[in-house]
Amino acid sequence: MTVSLPLVFVLGVIAWAAIKFLGIRLWVAVVIALFGFWLSHTVLAPVIESGTRSGVDVVNGNRD
Repeated sequence: MTVSLPLVFVLGVIAWAAIKFLGIRLWVAVVIALFGFWLSHTVLAPVIESGTRSGVDVVNGNRD
């Protein structure tokens, strides 16, 4: 059985768990999210996307 989850959902669950169980303050999570949005408008965005896709492929076992 294959379950498909968007990466943003998985990251949201991780952020929620960090706030709930690790005691991370909400404003820290908001600052990290805003930094991600800022970073997505730089020249590093394609490199980050490529690295993320490669990492997801490794986890899923999709080796070309």
